[in-house]
Amino acid sequence: MAAPSKASRISGWVLSALLAVFLGGLSASGKFTEWEGKAEMMDHIGYSIPTIEKIGVVEILCTVLFLIPQTAFIGAILLTAYLGGATAAHVRLEEAFYFPIVMGVLVWVALGLRRPEIFRMAFGGGAKTESPG
Repeated sequence: MAAPSKASRISGWVLSALLAVFLGGLSASGKFTEWEGKAEMMDHIGYSIPTIEKIGVVEILCTVLFLIPQTAFIGAILLTAYLGGATAAHVRLEEAFYFPIVMGVLVWVALGLRRPEIFRMAFGGGAKTESPG
């Protein structure tokens, strides 16, 4: 199996880091900190403060799994599921729902840049195997 090019690998890690800063940092931190209007927003969304804090823990755990090379694939799957829930919440509230979808696509692009076999599997190339001999 061919190793990713250095530029691809670096691009994948940069994109992964940016996603981690947004998901594990900015997005999750808002679930744990107090700010003006938080209670009203959570009421509008339909989640209690304790529930939104649990969602924040899940968001951080999925993001950490995504950043660890050995667990990145399962982390990407879990982030996709998490972002699917966010999409459903926005659809239910009749709000713009494209942002979590874009984030989910970026998760897989980042992982594909880090691990090219992801792109081969996704686009029908299959895993490359070396012929015997």
